[in-house]
Amino acid sequence: MRILGIAGSPRCGGNTDILLTEVMRGVAGCGAEINTIFLRELDVAPCQNCNACFEAGICKINDDMQGVYKELASADRIVLASPLHFMGLTSQTKVMIDRCQSLWAKKYKLHLPPLGDNRTRKGLFVSVGGQKLPNLFNPAIATVKALFISLDIHYAGELLFSGIDRAGDIRNEPGALEKAFMAGRKLVEG
Repeated sequence: MRILGIAGSPRCGGNTDILLTEVMRGVAGCGAEINTIFLRELDVAPCQNCNACFEAGICKINDDMQGVYKELASADRIVLASPLHFMGLTSQTKVMIDRCQSLWAKKYKLHLPPLGDNRTRKGLFVSVGGQKLPNLFNPAIATVKALFISLDIHYAGELLFSGIDRAGDIRNEPGALEKAFMAGRKLVEG
């Protein structure tokens, strides 16, 4: 089983990275093959809305997103981790999602499996927000669910922590790291 972690935080080693590391540690403990990509390290241009992908389901922009497509296609489980910025996903994460328009075109315009086959895939969303507001994560969850639906990835749940703002504060949140570790195990076992 191959598990792909997608780190969407612009901050290296921040709260979301810490949680993702623990989720992936839980996954690795189950014997799964893991890979984590850090969007902040990639050169991914925004979608140009040119609709070139409508012809063959392939994005005409040749950048680091081509590697992300390959990683998504080879994964059985996906862990998408992004802190909240203005109640939404980070710009790095949103650019990656928008560039999945070519995979959307594969599914809805060309009637092909968006990730190349019909195997069952599951996805987990991991996020941290600085504020403590009701429904804080709803906009981000809606976007992640829309992505997963478009890619035929079953939404297996989320791991969300509000009121966590400064780098490293997640380590002081009781049970947070253990929950992340167990979420990884559950994603593989369940």
